[in-house]
Amino acid sequence: MQIFTFSPFGYEGSLVTVEVDLRRGIPAIDMVGLADGAVKESRERMKAALLNSGFEFPPERILISLSPADVKKEGAGFDLAIALAVLLATKKEEISKGTCLVMGELELSGRIRPIRGVQAAVATALENGITRCIVPSGNGAEASSVKGMKVFSASTLRNAYDALKQEDSFILCATEYTNLDSTIEFNPVTPELEFADVLGQRELVRGLQIAAAGGHNLMAYGPPGCGKTLALQKFQGLLPKLTTQEAHSVTRIYSLAGLMPQNQPSIKTPPFRIPHQSASLEGIVGGGINCRPGEISLAHNGVLFLDEAAEFRTSVLQALRVPIECGKITLSRAGRSTIYPAQFQLLIASNPCPCGNFGAPGKICLCSAKSVEQYWKKFSAPLLDRVDIRIPITNNATEKDNYSVSTETLRIDIKKAVHIQRTRQGKRNSRLTPEEIGKICQLDSEAKDVLSNAVSLHGFSQRAISSCLKIARTIADMEEKEIISKKNISEAIFYRKNEGGMTLFC
Repeated sequence: MQIFTFSPFGYEGSLVTVEVDLRRGIPAIDMVGLADGAVKESRERMKAALLNSGFEFPPERILISLSPADVKKEGAGFDLAIALAVLLATKKEEISKGTCLVMGELELSGRIRPIRGVQAAVATALENGITRCIVPSGNGAEASSVKGMKVFSASTLRNAYDALKQEDSFILCATEYTNLDSTIEFNPVTPELEFADVLGQRELVRGLQIAAAGGHNLMAYGPPGCGKTLALQKFQGLLPKLTTQEAHSVTRIYSLAGLMPQNQPSIKTPPFRIPHQSASLEGIVGGGINCRPGEISLAHNGVLFLDEAAEFRTSVLQALRVPIECGKITLSRAGRSTIYPAQFQLLIASNPCPCGNFGAPGKICLCSAKSVEQYWKKFSAPLLDRVDIRIPITNNATEKDNYSVSTETLRIDIKKAVHIQRTRQGKRNSRLTPEEIGKICQLDSEAKDVLSNAVSLHGFSQRAISSCLKIARTIADMEEKEIISKKNISEAIFYRKNEGGMTLFC
């Protein structure tokens, strides 16, 4: 029996072979293979766990080899693998041949504690032909999300060793995902996600519906109390559940980050991340010694919501530009690099000025012209150009417009659009390439004239024209139309041209 374990690093990580050799000499435990402090300490935890579990500890000199030797081994997830490897080298019982992935942290009593990165480890092992794994009982559901792997969830060292001797102890994962590629499903509507509470903001709610249907980035700006934060926080209620492929990548990221919920095999709900304004650059893009995922990767296939976005550091805001464009982030640390997926949808909420009263009827703005200018300079033109939908908001709480619409009603058209996109190109309209835009975004003659006039009137860049076409394509999909009409492109231009409103604040 060959024992493997897993060393998490970045998004990929690497399999590690655990070998044990018993030899004559003064009883001691030697470990080779570039192990860090936590891995070296496993020698003492492993010895105590073996004795407290009723096993005899070998009186020989023990050499533990972790290979490949040039890969740094980090974390406490090596404990169980090392303990089982020592037992296999000591015991003379017949153990079935083959390979097995083993992960888990040992307590001195012999119990096994859950660890992070199990889903990523199991998926990597299966790709390398390893079809059996022993994981902590707290990570059993997580490991079962990888179809085709035989899993044993161990609670103690004794359980894990007994499982190695019995092939039928391993259970073949039978987890099946709902076929969400063709059937669009949503989570139940809770009071926190009910859009009927948003009164009077017709354009904002419609913009959020279009953004949810096509995956478009959106910015809402207006005075305090106008309802922008309330509406944007409910946005997650408009998002359908993830497809099988999307759920796999999101689950892997959350497993590596140690954020997997207990007893949940996978994450099927799109992530909705709301980082605080004090977040550092490393906290947003990721990094650290082990290249942990940042907020943009934790928001992969979901939403990154920046509330009071102008309060974030300029470096943080500018770091979003490349991931928004390419959908991934490359992190390099100490001669090693990793690539995290970061295909997120960006939502931005901002005040018009530091005090929030600039341009608000009946309010007095106390900010100088220079402070307002510096406030809006946080949002560079390249960043704003990547935001498809821009919505200025006014505080109309005292007006007669009591427009409201339920979340369930908004979902009807979103479901139509998402189904069409998954069937047609397998991705959201916001991710269409220039070649796909030319092929998919077909306009009728009147729509072409409207777009041509808008380009001349508003001075749209090429990216702005592409944004208009993608938004119009989403609106047409919501109406189940193949050709983009004059009405569709006009509404798309309305939501894109609001960059003119932002220049008023500058």
